[in-house]
Amino acid sequence: MKMICSMVLGLSLLSAPVLQAQESGIEVGSDAPSAAVETLDGKPFDLAEYVKKGPTLLQFWATWCSNCKALEPKINAAIAKYGSTVQFVAVAVSVNQTVDRIKAYRDKYHMTHAIVYDRKGHAADAYEVAATSYIVVVDGKGKVVYTGLGANQDIDAAVAKAVR
Repeated sequence: MKMICSMVLGLSLLSAPVLQAQESGIEVGSDAPSAAVETLDGKPFDLAEYVKKGPTLLQFWATWCSNCKALEPKINAAIAKYGSTVQFVAVAVSVNQTVDRIKAYRDKYHMTHAIVYDRKGHAADAYEVAATSYIVVVDGKGKVVYTGLGANQDIDAAVAKAVR
């Protein structure tokens, strides 16, 4: 009986949807924090500058991240749909990254949204980022309305929460 229960439990876990939102990271409902990052030109910049202008999607991202690559079509579709009302910002983490590598990736894959570099990890710390492919959506009032991790996120639904 134990073996059957274990097998059933294991099978149910395999078929269960991937849990994503609010497993870790900054709490939904929190104020989006300020965080020191750099432009790709090496100039200091604060993520709060994006957030104070209105709804914002922050993607903690890396050129080597397969989940981030898998999210690209969903991010691009959301940019096409919401780009006039929502800011999209790729926050490049500093692990195994250089500005030159980021620029080369941006150019190769025609990334048109903003990209900043989190050289010292201030943004990752402020947003309690557990891993790359972490998405934070902030509404026009500066409140976090969504967080998620991994390739299977519904980016359209997440962004829609910020523009209601």
